[in-house]
Amino acid sequence: MYFDVIIIGGSYAGMSAGLQLARARRNILLVDAGERRNRFAASSHGFLGQDGRDPGLIATDARAQLERYPTVHWLNAKVQTAKQIERGFSVAVGAGELLKGKRLILAMGVIDQLPAIPGLQERWGKSVFHCPYCHGYELDQGRIGVIASSELSMHHALMLPDWGTTTLFTNGAFVPDADQSSQLRARGVVVETVSIREIGGERADVVLEDGRVIVMDGLFTLTQTSVPAPWAEQLGCIFEEGPLGRFISTDVVKQTTAKGVFACGDAARAAGSVAFSVGDGALAGTAAHRSLMFDND
Repeated sequence: MYFDVIIIGGSYAGMSAGLQLARARRNILLVDAGERRNRFAASSHGFLGQDGRDPGLIATDARAQLERYPTVHWLNAKVQTAKQIERGFSVAVGAGELLKGKRLILAMGVIDQLPAIPGLQERWGKSVFHCPYCHGYELDQGRIGVIASSELSMHHALMLPDWGTTTLFTNGAFVPDADQSSQLRARGVVVETVSIREIGGERADVVLEDGRVIVMDGLFTLTQTSVPAPWAEQLGCIFEEGPLGRFISTDVVKQTTAKGVFACGDAARAAGSVAFSVGDGALAGTAAHRSLMFDND
């Protein structure tokens, strides 16, 4: 089948884009590798109508609703290549099976790279987070640590006192200057300059190199993010440099710099959340539909 639109990525942004196209009775294919970014988290917050639910259940329900539309096709596979052809795009999956579509929507998300601290990765999404709006409230105004990954962590440290008693662990990532130190004091942030040996305990105990253990109810850190495939660039998509990593540049309706290619969700934002991804996907889906109707090139 020659699809109207192939959507790469079947998480929140991809499914939201697919829903708009399904309701326009377009034949679409979602290709998903099953690596949803928030798969490590037990609950999702800040998405209206779904607050506090298991993010996996949100995704499962969304897929079930989407697949009720007869023009929706789903393939559990990893995309190997994507390239432009005469009448649209060719996508190779698995061992090389070729799929073709008139339009392409990139919704493959990003990969998070955490600071290299023992014990941090296994607590990611459970007691170590990146978004205060998504997870700060549940810490119940408790003891919150910010592990610096760069000077950008100042933003985290200045935000988080609204959610609890905050300690900034500079961990050799940067040294606050006089003005920054003044800002931190004004917000009641404690600064700990001794480097971190590991994260231990049931939740998020910070073990310092001098042997001290500082008990925390939760930790926040800024990850470095990357789009997990080279073919966005190969398709001609231009990237922007964000504070956390590169992301695909789009216009206000999620059209990339490559004609016929749209992008949405975390791969096409400087920072994201479930709510942002769903909105992004809706924009990309409707824009792709309009291009099918009105763009005859």
